[in-house]
Amino acid sequence: MAQNKAWTLASYPQGWVTEENFRLVESPAPSPKDGEVLVKNLWLSLDPYMRGRMSQAQSYAKGVEIGDVITGETAGEVLESRHPRFKPGDKVITGQRMGWQLYGCVPGDSLTAVDAARAPLSYYLGCLGMPGLTAWFGMREIGAPKAGETVVVSAASGAVGSVVGQIAKIKGCRAVGIAGGKQKCDYVVKELGFDACVDYKAGKLNDDLKAALPDGVDCYFENVGDEILDAVLRRMNAFSRIAVCGLISQYNVTEPYGVKTIQSILTNRIRMQGFIVTDDMSRWPPALKELVGLVATGRIKYRESIADGLAAAGKLKTRESVLDGIEKAPAGLVGLLKGENFGKQLVKLA
Repeated sequence: MAQNKAWTLASYPQGWVTEENFRLVESPAPSPKDGEVLVKNLWLSLDPYMRGRMSQAQSYAKGVEIGDVITGETAGEVLESRHPRFKPGDKVITGQRMGWQLYGCVPGDSLTAVDAARAPLSYYLGCLGMPGLTAWFGMREIGAPKAGETVVVSAASGAVGSVVGQIAKIKGCRAVGIAGGKQKCDYVVKELGFDACVDYKAGKLNDDLKAALPDGVDCYFENVGDEILDAVLRRMNAFSRIAVCGLISQYNVTEPYGVKTIQSILTNRIRMQGFIVTDDMSRWPPALKELVGLVATGRIKYRESIADGLAAAGKLKTRESVLDGIEKAPAGLVGLLKGENFGKQLVKLA
């Protein structure tokens, strides 16, 4: 019988997440009951929202309890099925039901079958999964950019931000990213086709944004918060829109940042709205169909950052050809929250 490995929550983080907040447990792989499917996870997605689940604070979704398997989306292969829609060998997305483990039994009705021949299986956790759909819905329903407008997105080299900017270009907009470091900014402009990218680590955020945004901002896709939100609010146009997807700068702090330029929302009559991509899953199929087409035709480019062991200094290494190992998941999440990833952060499990 196969042996399962699962990461559980050992303690609630106080401030920044550390590897000591996780515990790896082993047990025999389970057997499916009627209506269930046994899945072998092949890929694990690491995402900023996981930090919120490791907290007792009230949020839009139930948090992980001490001893529970850490929440996370996975993609895998059906090993055994007691559900009429699935057979061994089918490739599936499990949503967040299985989390950080190698094997699990889940109700067949909760699984999504995917065509791994159309795109790599890992893409269904990134540009063709929750991050890509987050970009699609936030831009389409809140940002609503029109041709000729200026769209700004923070965390522009990440899984969500990279798709946001490319959608902006497809819609005929000027796309400006904000990212940390020259390498990420070069990637956003030279490979993804953004018009400009501001390096917030260069120490001249307000001046650099002013230079990159001569016509102001019509649509801002927010992933970070903090001083970056303040700086962008200074550049917003009248009747502009802000889609609030995430606030990664705030997930590990003990004292929240106080936005100083909030008056801009009033004086510029800005429409600012938060959203959660899982609020209405019925809208996913048509959105996914459009995204698959854009990726298949090369109009949306995509990069993965895959956990590949630990450097001597304890920092996460990433590359696009990978080694495997569920053992690397905690270090991968720590690195993601510190901005060490480049593109979509994944762990290859098998």
